[in-house]
Amino acid sequence: MTSLLYTEVEEELRSAVRDLLADTCAPASVLAGLGSPPDPGVWKALAGDIGVAGLLIPDEYGGAGASAREAAVVCEEIGRSASPVPFLTSAVLATRALLAAGTPAAGALLTRLASGETTAALAVSFAASPYSAVGGDVRRDEDGTLSGEVKAVAGADAASVLLVPSGSTLYAVRAADATTRPVPSLDQTRPLSTVTLASAPAQAVGEGIGDALLYGAGLLASEQLGVAEWCLSTTLAYVKERHQFARPVGSFQSIKHRLADLWLDVVRARAAARNAADALASAEDPGLAVAVAQSWCADVAVHAAEEALQLHGGIGMTWEHPLHLFLKRAKSTQIALGTPGDHRTRTAQLADIPAPA
Repeated sequence: MTSLLYTEVEEELRSAVRDLLADTCAPASVLAGLGSPPDPGVWKALAGDIGVAGLLIPDEYGGAGASAREAAVVCEEIGRSASPVPFLTSAVLATRALLAAGTPAAGALLTRLASGETTAALAVSFAASPYSAVGGDVRRDEDGTLSGEVKAVAGADAASVLLVPSGSTLYAVRAADATTRPVPSLDQTRPLSTVTLASAPAQAVGEGIGDALLYGAGLLASEQLGVAEWCLSTTLAYVKERHQFARPVGSFQSIKHRLADLWLDVVRARAAARNAADALASAEDPGLAVAVAQSWCADVAVHAAEEALQLHGGIGMTWEHPLHLFLKRAKSTQIALGTPGDHRTRTAQLADIPAPA
């Protein structure tokens, strides 16, 4: 059985990503930048200096040839900082769809993604479930162009190439040939957009999107783990400093019990997320591991953020504290790439047990 402990290489990658994000994209910096376009230098540093853009891309296309285990570590650190970078949307979802395509056209795009010169987005709703057919209102016109609209697309604002499913085929469309309209999003660090195509030139790159949504859901669990870990560690530090009745708040028994229960939840979330990443990295069917991880991690991230908000007291309710960034990230990812209910139903199907009522 493969160990779920972090390897030395994974810890080195974590250290590099964490240090870079601490210097360039700490929660306070993210908070100060809300309402403005994200600093492209952060993604450029991650993609170029550390090479996370090509982490999942094979060596033959200029990538690192790493596995989902390494990508999961990056997702954890992005969740821990609520960074507004397109790693999940470009380096995971779009990359996985191109790998599934396996055509020369897809390979050429992968080479550009690996170098960091291009960022892509998979033009499907961020709420799409891995267990349902990806529908769409995009049609192929007689002249080979694409027309239609896709709502709630994540990462489209930062993408230079859009990967658009139409029928059973996946097409690459230059972002400049599409209209991308931002829509209100709970999580301001991961904007959603409506993508409109009007006779947009398109190049066929493969058949379908493969397991991109399932793969993304599995790695999203690691991002949710990072959110929960930040909320727990930040709250632990705060209750040691905040005093009531001449005592640290953290010394009260009821607070200790709540934090102990939350710690256990986060430990279980780490085990589930690591198991999903390991299953995605192996040749085994990752379906059950991903469904279990999302069933648990999505709710734990929200619970951790809610506990952090309550235990921070008045300061946690203010816009000046970055806590609301993590609450919004947790809540928005709870309904992304399948809800916990979707994943619990799938878990029951795969385990051959009655589905939850």
